[in-house]
Amino acid sequence: MPERTNCYDYPQYWDLAFRSETKLEADFIEAACTKYCNFPAKRLLEPGCGGGRLVVEMSARGYEVTGFDLSEPSIKYLTKRLARRKLGARAIAADMTTFVSRRQFDAAFCTFNTFRHLTTEDMARQHLECVAQSLRPGGIYILGFHLLPPDADEDCIERWSARHGKTKVTMTLRVLDFDRNKRLETIRFSLRVRTGSRDLKLQSDYQYRIYTAAQFQRLLISVPQFELCDVYDFWYDIEEPFQLSNELGDAVFVLRKRS
Repeated sequence: MPERTNCYDYPQYWDLAFRSETKLEADFIEAACTKYCNFPAKRLLEPGCGGGRLVVEMSARGYEVTGFDLSEPSIKYLTKRLARRKLGARAIAADMTTFVSRRQFDAAFCTFNTFRHLTTEDMARQHLECVAQSLRPGGIYILGFHLLPPDADEDCIERWSARHGKTKVTMTLRVLDFDRNKRLETIRFSLRVRTGSRDLKLQSDYQYRIYTAAQFQRLLISVPQFELCDVYDFWYDIEEPFQLSNELGDAVFVLRKRS
């Protein structure tokens, strides 16, 4: 039987499962900063950074990066990884609904559904307000997560594998519960890790807040510090923004702090 534990307590395997997305996301962050910031973006913030694959990547590209996460194991792992690579980024244990930086950043990013862990409207609004306070005027927030089209299949299973050296991870995502009225779904993450003679099976259930395009638009209206610049999908093509509509499932929002 899989071990019932928090998959986020194993950030090295979690990050490996999403490693193939790192370059695409990092390239998009750079392109978005160039397109939407009226100044050179040098200081970057990642809320909910997990094991920090993007913190490491952007730091290696020469940016001054701070990442924070509620998971202590993830922050410890990231701190050791930064030290091993002699990178100057910072890793902080903090909450997405309360963290505000005294020194403002040029841009922030949270690219893959972490935002949906904030399961109430108040938590989501508080987070956006905190990020706005942490950005300089004209700074951008790149926020990526899945929207729910009206005709979406409520029963969904996804599975993929990734490999690095002798380690192979297989991630399976299964929707266990789905409630449009409460705007909550429960997703089971099953992570199988095979490395050498070790075969580790992890399993965690997480609640996510559900957003349609209209619901996220209403949330944005309640946070007037931000304006919506453009919307993209998970192909991250900076030349192909989309209209925000019910047709869009994978959404990457570029929000800009009003001057």
